[in-house]
Amino acid sequence: MTETLDQTGSPVAAPDMKILMTEIAQALVDTPGAVHVEAIKEAESTILRLRVAPSDIGKVIGKQGRTARSLRTILSAASMKLQHRYALDIVEAGPDASQG
Repeated sequence: MTETLDQTGSPVAAPDMKILMTEIAQALVDTPGAVHVEAIKEAESTILRLRVAPSDIGKVIGKQGRTARSLRTILSAASMKLQHRYALDIVEAGPDASQG
């Protein structure tokens, strides 16, 4: 198996994980155009911040958080394969979404 490495020797997988979370989220929501995933690289991990329309926040969280938990399970399984830790933050996109 060959994997692409960045300048530091770490696997370049954040774009792939970003695309994966974007595709899954777009399939779940009513407003796929409002889905945005931002990758925030930290020392030993990457946080994927998923933003969706306010009306779709419940769809990506699910009843009792089951959908969000499933998304995190998929991310965790990929993390083990890529040997890099990923975390998922789900935030509501709105007028004040630029504040973080």
